[in-house]
Amino acid sequence: METSTELPVKLTASAKVELSRLFHENKESSKMLRIGVKGGGCSGLSYVLEMDEKTGRDEVYEIEGIQCIIDPAHQLYLFGMEIDWKTGLDARGFVFNNPNASSTCGCGTSFAV
Repeated sequence: METSTELPVKLTASAKVELSRLFHENKESSKMLRIGVKGGGCSGLSYVLEMDEKTGRDEVYEIEGIQCIIDPAHQLYLFGMEIDWKTGLDARGFVFNNPNASSTCGCGTSFAV
């Protein structure tokens, strides 16, 4: 399996810890972390962050020790993005800090370019 070296997405330390915990709980070793986008949400595009099987189109990246797959068509929307994990009172869950987004919705899971 060929792994790309240039990383389109960054994970914060807290995101890495939470993702590692989720992968440890899910014993399906053939699945990797899919990072992507799909149409929908209040702003037009929504983030995809899920455990999935690699397809023929996907590129494989090792980001902070986590095997990730990204469809090359999605990299335009994701390049330079940072994924964080928050546990505070005002935010709980994964937070996407995307420099490519021209606007985001109030919930932070959809964006426009």
